[in-house]
Amino acid sequence: MIPVRVEPFRSFEVSVPAALEAVGAAAVLARQELVVIKPNLVTASPPPVTLPVEAAAALVEFVRRNSRARVVIAEGCGDAGLSTPEVFEALGYRGLAQELGVELVDLNTAPTVRLENPSFRVFREAWVPEVLTRAFVISAAVLKRHSLAEVTLSLKNMMGAAPPGRYGNPGGWKKGRFHARMHAAVFEWASHLTPDLALVDASVGLAEFHLGGPPCDPPVGKIVAGFDPVAVDAAGCRLLGLHWSRVGHIRLAHGVLGRADREEEVAP
Repeated sequence: MIPVRVEPFRSFEVSVPAALEAVGAAAVLARQELVVIKPNLVTASPPPVTLPVEAAAALVEFVRRNSRARVVIAEGCGDAGLSTPEVFEALGYRGLAQELGVELVDLNTAPTVRLENPSFRVFREAWVPEVLTRAFVISAAVLKRHSLAEVTLSLKNMMGAAPPGRYGNPGGWKKGRFHARMHAAVFEWASHLTPDLALVDASVGLAEFHLGGPPCDPPVGKIVAGFDPVAVDAAGCRLLGLHWSRVGHIRLAHGVLGRADREEEVAP
């Protein structure tokens, strides 16, 4: 099993399953009973700000081909003025769920359980959606630079699971408590909720800012996948022209949640 696969982008229908096959995902998925796909749907802006619905469909279909698991798509949007169901509707996820018979879960309102790590500085206790603690979780991120976190990839994508009632700013951004100490917060949250499988849509990429701005030019044209989210995010950094050591939350996660120095396999 290779730690990271960087697959050329041809289409989501072709490249997503190719990347997942290369890292041995089929055999692992065959053993699961509940699979949660956690896309980056931070707001209702279209791709490449958010994960294309076609990428999510390719993920669902791959899981279904290789497993009898129940499949759920779950997200908690960050937009101050929109609800997650509104974002699902705007980006085509409601239609996808109806077409493929997949359940949609709003992580902003889902029941939570309390987790604890006394060694942490920001989130010694974390109230996390209960469904994620008993599922095989696929973090389906988008390749983007970020104004506070340098990048937003598979680890930071888990921030969408934070319930706004505990981690938001009243009347403002729904995950606002992360912003003051962003890198430590992202690392600690991802430690409580480490994804089991990471996939990054690098078909286009955002070159400067996670909520808009110029797309990568030329488009990056890759799909990245692997079971080590730290290695996957390090590969994503390389595709954005960064070294992973410049990104605080990846430095913190290196050697703890995975290894950023694992060699990736780049498909021809």
